[in-house]
Amino acid sequence: MYPLPTFTLRSFGTLPCCVCFTRPPRSATTKRRRLQVRAMRAVVQRVASASVEVEGRTVSEIGPGLLVLVGLHESDVDSDADYICRKVLNMRLFTNESTGRGWDQNVMQKNYGVLLVSQFTLYGILKGNKPDFHVAMPPQKAKPFYESLVERFQKAYSPDAVKDGIFGAKMKVNLVNDGPVTMQLDSWQSTRNAQTAAEESES
Repeated sequence: MYPLPTFTLRSFGTLPCCVCFTRPPRSATTKRRRLQVRAMRAVVQRVASASVEVEGRTVSEIGPGLLVLVGLHESDVDSDADYICRKVLNMRLFTNESTGRGWDQNVMQKNYGVLLVSQFTLYGILKGNKPDFHVAMPPQKAKPFYESLVERFQKAYSPDAVKDGIFGAKMKVNLVNDGPVTMQLDSWQSTRNAQTAAEESES
């Protein structure tokens, strides 16, 4: 809770006293709490090709399409996954070859591939010079949640078009960024998280 506000009584000549409200300064802890992002995070790259290699073996690869690095926050729920899936698949990052219009078609309209890669380091926070990952979803919870996210993409698009890496493995991700085009999505932009952020800022 915030410290109690203070009130100052001031008199102006013969006019009645007025009450001036002074809001106490927010503590650094409060500011950090408000700045914390509670969301699923996706870094989306338009690629000419991309692949994932584990222990010298290629486990997934796509041609033209989207490489999506996914960071799971410890507070993520199904609505976050729904938002990221819907937004990624509908982002108009490709040129319409029929009309010549840029930024006109999504990955499904182009029949391109999607390669999903789980990456908890998207929620790394530097403490001094050392990264800390305490806000990332714990592995035991993140694995089934990430697998359900992959299934969402496959059901919404096509099982053959959506690939992924190996959760928890040490992966080498190879890509040819086409553009380059790189965009970041956070699911706090969805209604659920926007409302939560508004409520916390007013408390």
